[in-house]
Amino acid sequence: MEILEVINLNKIYGKGENKVIALKNINLVFEKGKFTSIIGPSGSGKSTLLHCIAGLDNITSGKVIIDGKNISKLKEEELSKFRREKFGFIFQSFNLIPVMSVYDNIVLPVTIDNKKIDKNYIKNILDLLKIKDEINKFPNELSGGQQQRVAIARALVNKPEIIFADEPTGNLDSKTTDDVMNLLKICVDEFEQTLVMITHNNDIAKMADVCIAIQDGNISNVV
Repeated sequence: MEILEVINLNKIYGKGENKVIALKNINLVFEKGKFTSIIGPSGSGKSTLLHCIAGLDNITSGKVIIDGKNISKLKEEELSKFRREKFGFIFQSFNLIPVMSVYDNIVLPVTIDNKKIDKNYIKNILDLLKIKDEINKFPNELSGGQQQRVAIARALVNKPEIIFADEPTGNLDSKTTDDVMNLLKICVDEFEQTLVMITHNNDIAKMADVCIAIQDGNISNVV
């Protein structure tokens, strides 16, 4: 069952001599509950693709359909609300707020929308990610691997349908990378979420159910 469809997506930066075509007529379908990796060399357009389909960047033309809704037509306020409700985000730089405790960082997406915190669900996440003993600490008191676990917990807290991850293991050593990837796969299976991940690591790409290769703004292969 498809959850996300990209139709004739184009992304162009600049005009005239400064015009750069970042994405060219991209057509893709993402299946619900699957792990999809996106690979390609630096400058290939993979981050631009993820940002466009996740509603973090405006597209020049085409459609991004999620749950039957064309998100590229939503106004900014509607899109922001849609992202908070439907998506979770994990980035290479963790993006934790240093003056907030681990727990407050994790529940931030829920408190922004003034929603009730599902304490049992959060407890399950903390147990799964093995960070329940860290919740009163601050990000600078944690290792890189622990910070990424907190970022994953924050991405899961709103029970998103899709998790978008941009090089989430880029700053981690090989052992921690393995741990984080195993946790993400467990999360996909445990909470039936869809994972779309950019990676430069071929071993990680091979773990995915589907691997999309992008080159010069074009889809070069889908396996």
